[in-house]
Amino acid sequence: LLAKLPMKKAVGTSLFIIAINSLIGFLGDIGADTFLDWNILIVFSTLAVIGIFIGSYLSKFISGSKLKPAFGWFVLGMSVYIIIKEIVK
Repeated sequence: LLAKLPMKKAVGTSLFIIAINSLIGFLGDIGADTFLDWNILIVFSTLAVIGIFIGSYLSKFISGSKLKPAFGWFVLGMSVYIIIKEIVK
């Protein structure tokens, strides 16, 4: 938003960065001696791809002005969750 991107493009960019960050973390875990539950990974990945298609379809009906506060609340909620999770550790 600071870069004057339209809201839909800002959300897509944010999700792309999150996906790349997750992929890097996943690839780091593959090299380690970590057990991966492939069943959960496949189910989660399948649901994520389905979510991409649903989100792409629904984005045609949601304006950027309505998306902005929803995305803001989502980011705030995730931030609070991460902070609490780190404090409780």
